[in-house]
Parts: sequence; C-alpha cells; structure tokens
Amino acid sequence: MGKLSGKIAIVTGGNSGIGLATAKLFAAEGARVVITGRRKLELEAAVAEIGHGALGIQGDVSKLADLDNLYVEVKQKFGRIDILFANAGIAEVAPLDAVTEAHFDKQFNINVKGLLFAVQKALPLIVDGGSIILNSSIANTKGMAAFGVYSATKAAVRSFARTWTSELKDHKIRVNAISPGPIETPIFGKMGLPDQQIEEFGANISTQVPLGRIGKAEEIAKAALFLASDDASYVAGVDLYVDGGMVAV
Repeated sequence: MGKLSGKIAIVTGGNSGIGLATAKLFAAEGARVVITGRRKLELEAAVAEIGHGALGIQGDVSKLADLDNLYVEVKQKFGRIDILFANAGIAEVAPLDAVTEAHFDKQFNINVKGLLFAVQKALPLIVDGGSIILNSSIANTKGMAAFGVYSATKAAVRSFARTWTSELKDHKIRVNAISPGPIETPIFGKMGLPDQQIEEFGANISTQVPLGRIGKAEEIAKAALFLASDDASYVAGVDLYVDGGMVAV
C-alpha cells in the first residue's frame, strides 16, 4: 500500500512544474488526484502523464467561479478532500521603480487571493485530520532585488500557514507551507526576462546554494508527500525550506 492509499488529493496548478511532479507522486502513492490548470491542452497532457485515474478540471484560481466549479465537481465525484496542495502561483520580477498596478494585481490575485479562496472554498469538503499544504518560497525570507511584489505574496502565504493552523486545530487539519529554493520548472521562463538573463540568473543563484545546484521539482514533491502523509502527523504550522541550504546556511 502507498502512503496515500484511498486519499483524495487536490493539486492546484498541477499541470506543470512542482504541481505536476507532486500530482504524479501522490498518484503513485495511492491517492486519487484532481489537478487544476488554466490551459486545456496542457491540463489534458498532464492528466495522461499522471495516470492512476487522475482528473483534470480547467480553471483559474484567481476566478472564484472557477473554484466553485472545481469543488462542485469534486463533491459530486468524491464527496470529500483529504489533501489540498495549494500550489498554483506565478513569479514576475520588477524593481521598485518599475512596479505597475497590473504587475502587483496579477501576482496578488493568483498567489494570495487565489490561494486563500482555494483553501476557504475547499473547507466544507476537507475531512477532520486532513492536510493542507501551501506552496510558498524562500523569497518570503530572502531580500532579492526586483522580487519585491513576488516576495510579499509568498510572505502572505507563509503567514496563512500560521493563522490557519490555529483556526483549524479543532478539526485536526494540519496546515503547513513548503518554501522551495531555485527549482528547475517552467516558471523560470515566465518571469518576464530575456532568455540570456534567465540563464545568467540560474547560473548566479546556483552559486548561492550550499549544495551547489538548482533543485528538481521531484524533490519538492517528496517534501509535499511527507507533509501530506501520516509521517507528518505531528507537524503543523511549519515553513519547510527545500532549498539546498540556501536560507539556513
């Protein structure tokens, strides 16, 4: 039996990167997995890659109607949620003097508002003793130039893990955050930087990691599996750095 046998797991933004790697691992460990994503073709390809009866529901977490549709379908098909990995997020860089209202709104709408309502609207379906995992970032701690707005969104996510642990304790629902360091995912190509700058960013940040390399999405998935499973039955409210030692050292 897998560590998640018989569990129902939701992964927002599960069509690529960390979300896809986590959905694949959850499914391999016995969970019935539901993923969300904004792009239909990419979502369908991800479902096929995950296998194990995975279900894909198209939607944008920043649109509350899409979240309502997600949980209506989940309720009809499964009746409950055991694990929620609130993973969907974006990263765009801009120094302080270049921040625009659109830049601010886009990141907060997805990373903060979308995450908050993805959790809130799931609550009626989450069983007592369930696990909620929030995808934050080491940017919630590090003061990296041009990441001001993104870092602020991830600091909010880390704060949610604390407050929701207190709010949901009577239901024994564990809420934890994962803070990845630099990870090889498609998000690197979506930060609004030219290809050369992306390569330079990756090479430079690797030198700041004690383990000397950029991490893999599968390594974040393994941390998420730990927090989702009974192995973490006494772990709540934490921010788990998975960053090759970048923050701690």
